[in-house]
Amino acid sequence: MNESQMAFPEENRPWGGFLVLEDRPTHKVKRIWIQPGQRLSYQKHFRRSEHWIILEGRAQVTLDGKEILLSQGESVDIPLKAAHRIENIGDTQLTLIEVQRGDYFGEDDIVRLEDDYGRVP
Repeated sequence: MNESQMAFPEENRPWGGFLVLEDRPTHKVKRIWIQPGQRLSYQKHFRRSEHWIILEGRAQVTLDGKEILLSQGESVDIPLKAAHRIENIGDTQLTLIEVQRGDYFGEDDIVRLEDDYGRVP
């Protein structure tokens, strides 16, 4: 099995979960699902930018304090170092594709500013 065919396990989180679809030196692609009424931490990254594409559901994105509503087929760019959060504002699961671009994609490049699950240091 070569690198592009590697299987990645699903990662469960209190808000839903994600599956890494591709992990390369220049980018990482994830499918993320968020349960109704749940949201990710308000966070920023210093080594990657992100692009989110909504596949199903309704989202409220907070980007540097500005609220953006998104639904199926819509997308948003999250610049490097921008504070951001996504919340499922619908009554069904929110599913999106996240494309990360940068030079490092580890989960330890998350600086949490606010978190509903007690993960802010």
